[in-house]
Amino acid sequence: MNVSRFFDHWRLTENPFSAEEARHDAVFARLAPNSANHPDFEKILGDVGRPATSIVFGEKGSGKTAIRMQIAQRLEEWNQPRPGERAILIPYDDLNPVLDRYWARKQGQGAKNVDEALKKFNLADHMDAILNAATSRLIDTLFARSGEERQDGRAWIRALRHAEPSVRADLMALQAVYDRPAIAANRTGRVRRLIRAPLNFSRAFWTLLAVLGWMAPVALAGWLLWKQIPFRDDAWLWGVGGAAAAWLLVLAKRLLWDEWKWRRVGRKLARRVRVLERSVSSYADSISRLPRTYLTVGSLPIDGGDEARYEMFARLRRVLGALGFTSAIVVLDRIDEPTIVSGDPDRMRAIVWPLLSSKFLQMEGFGLKLLLPIELRHALFRESSAFFQEARLDKQNLVEQLSWSGPTLYDLCTARLRACREPDAGAISLADLFDDDVQRQDVVDALDQMRQPRDAFKLLYQCIQEHCSNVTEDAAESEHRWRIPRLILETVRRQQVDRVQQLSRGMRPA
Repeated sequence: MNVSRFFDHWRLTENPFSAEEARHDAVFARLAPNSANHPDFEKILGDVGRPATSIVFGEKGSGKTAIRMQIAQRLEEWNQPRPGERAILIPYDDLNPVLDRYWARKQGQGAKNVDEALKKFNLADHMDAILNAATSRLIDTLFARSGEERQDGRAWIRALRHAEPSVRADLMALQAVYDRPAIAANRTGRVRRLIRAPLNFSRAFWTLLAVLGWMAPVALAGWLLWKQIPFRDDAWLWGVGGAAAAWLLVLAKRLLWDEWKWRRVGRKLARRVRVLERSVSSYADSISRLPRTYLTVGSLPIDGGDEARYEMFARLRRVLGALGFTSAIVVLDRIDEPTIVSGDPDRMRAIVWPLLSSKFLQMEGFGLKLLLPIELRHALFRESSAFFQEARLDKQNLVEQLSWSGPTLYDLCTARLRACREPDAGAISLADLFDDDVQRQDVVDALDQMRQPRDAFKLLYQCIQEHCSNVTEDAAESEHRWRIPRLILETVRRQQVDRVQQLSRGMRPA
């Protein structure tokens, strides 16, 4: 029997159990809010208004990416009735470009070994990458031309224009350092004009003198000619010569000294911000438009330390506050997927461990949600007591393993089944797909052995496939034709249990 005939009988528009990745799962996107949440979801999310860090470990297929998507959905629901105290999501789930740029930088410095290079990937690099993600999103929204982002952009521009000058200067500093590298320099001046940020009056003054300064010796020479003063007179030497020399000094100051000063800062930024591929001239062009106070030591991340980055996070929080956001949630996911990592536990450990700093994880107004592979849990418990003391994991809402019980998986699968039913079809449960001699508890027990959603879906998918392949198209019309018998459930269950056990022992791929 064709599988589509089976679905037609049950009035299912698609296979509820075919998806293996939440990002591409159309059924998951249609599920009602809170109908497919993990039991620990509320602990992981915490209080949106006062966000806190959560550290979660889970096996492949246990629902980490689904949790990330549900966090985004919950933030949208939170923001609807709270225009003045919203929460913003900062996704940090695509580390491929971050790590690729970092590795390219290390290769340019002569590094040959990826593992040794990743051991030098530190907290400052993570902070730079997160600030880049947040700042780029803010600036993109300001320049949005259509859709909902355009409406947000207009509201944000009005809010920034009425904000304190220091807030506008904060956004300028963030944009100058962390905007998209390819277009950051071109957008600095546009952002300043758009939000009416303070002008760098020193730069404007010396630029004006350099452009118009030639007029002084020319005007003085014209006056001397009009007065018919001979060229050998001292007035030509001291007047015209002095004015010309002063203009040349102004040119030197503006074109040489100032440019050298800005390029010096730009060179330090290009060297220290290792996860962005941006040129010295691009940094210098943006930095030249900032107020002079931002060129002082500690104002910009021009060293390898964390303190300047914490100050940049403080600036981001002030800017977000002016836009109506009282909290920000950063979600780290898919740490095992970047090409440079390829699931290697030691490389994942080298990347993630710098994040486990109590000061960073407890930043005011920011909640970090670290959705990590289970391999890192095993590595974590091998660390010293000093490591745990520094990370203070007892304060980080630690979920040691995303585990799913049989009843929870049964409810999840039933919710997916109903989401695929035709709109006018009545409600059914998962047990309805099985024969009368299969009790609900039998299905629950089979799902319990799967332990996580992806494996539960594979079990049910295989049950449907096996049943349809064992029933002919011309079989007698009866309810038994459309229900999965106990024999198939037991056979598939044994196969899937064996597969899950081999997977946990590393003897086969997922």
